[in-house]
Amino acid sequence: MVFEGSSAAISHTGKVRSNNQDSGYSGANLFVVADGMGGHAGGDVASSLAIHRMEPLDHGYASTEDAQAELQAATTTAAVDLIRAAKERPELAGLGTTLSAIIMVDDYAVIGHIGDSRIYLYRDDALTQITTDHTFVQRLVDSGRITPEEARYHPRRSVLMRVLSDMDSDPELDMFVMHTQPGDRWLLCSDGLSGVVDEAHILKTLRVGMAPGRTADALLKQALDGGAPDNVTIVLVDVGGQHALHSGTPTIVGSASNPANVTVPPVRSARGNWLHPVRQAANEPSHFEPAAEYLEELIEEDRRRAKRRRLGWIAAMLLVLAMLGFAAFAAYSWTQTRYFVGADEDSVVIFQGVQQNIGPITLSTPVRDTDILLADLPPYQRNSVERTITARSLADAEAIVVRLQAGADRVIENSTPLPTPVPSPSPTEVVP
Repeated sequence: MVFEGSSAAISHTGKVRSNNQDSGYSGANLFVVADGMGGHAGGDVASSLAIHRMEPLDHGYASTEDAQAELQAATTTAAVDLIRAAKERPELAGLGTTLSAIIMVDDYAVIGHIGDSRIYLYRDDALTQITTDHTFVQRLVDSGRITPEEARYHPRRSVLMRVLSDMDSDPELDMFVMHTQPGDRWLLCSDGLSGVVDEAHILKTLRVGMAPGRTADALLKQALDGGAPDNVTIVLVDVGGQHALHSGTPTIVGSASNPANVTVPPVRSARGNWLHPVRQAANEPSHFEPAAEYLEELIEEDRRRAKRRRLGWIAAMLLVLAMLGFAAFAAYSWTQTRYFVGADEDSVVIFQGVQQNIGPITLSTPVRDTDILLADLPPYQRNSVERTITARSLADAEAIVVRLQAGADRVIENSTPLPTPVPSPSPTEVVP
């Protein structure tokens, strides 16, 4: 049975690399992404060989078991092809490729995966990563040692734990079957997309509902806008839906689209590499599969990095606390250069500090109780003192107190009753 749906495939060199080591395939029932590794020529050869070994699988199947068996057999044969290529051309030693494939069988998707290319499923307005990256950092994520966000920027994110390569004739492929339904949209991509465009932006683009070709173009543009340091390959598959059915003509993209032109470039001189460090870096492999002893070194290195990170956080926290403490001390010291005139329960007092308090912390202390009673002050001066009067210095506060004392003296003077005059005795009348 031929799968009913629409699909598209696209591949781009990216903005940094000088050649495309990715390959992609979109057919009637088969959809594949392969991300090659092994240097300037090795990656081209590896992904191209893998795709062309997968091509014969693009036909109808009686059962998902049959599809799984053929997919496993084709993957093993591709590994043998890589081993043979490395023997015939020693300059290709170390070549390899990731492989993420879907074979549609009736209402099921038969999935095979190895490496760090990815398969996503967009269903019911949600995006789900179906495959698991076979990388060193994914192992750290699974063990809880780092977060998925930290994994995106980990310096060892390109270290592959499992890959289709010339070092293993029996590759361990993740293989499983999932039920699919009309309206599903499957996305296969190399890490040139998933390593640059996060899932939130991928989801936003898929939600627009454009045809697979236009959606793939939009995702590629986001990867290029993000710098595209690696090759970018995207295969989109719609199950049923509103878009036109696939024509049945396979689409092959990337290095597999022109395998005859995959050649080993001449070695550049040391001078050329020195003059063009970016170009040299672009030709370095984007992935590599480490030896067992190297993994132990990586694990120990990660332990040291985690320890340095913890020490860095502690040092940063101590620095922040020290800065906050210094700022608080400086602020408090400044407040103690200020003075104001206020009142306690019934008299005028000179205070050192500022009128504000921070919670239970008082930022002022009494300097001198003037013994001027609030009751002796004129009403306007009493109100001013109760609201507090800011002084520029202690001398200024003393001057304010002098003025207040004068006001109090006037009130006292005006309130003192005048003495009652004593009448002089009248002269005694003399009776003649």
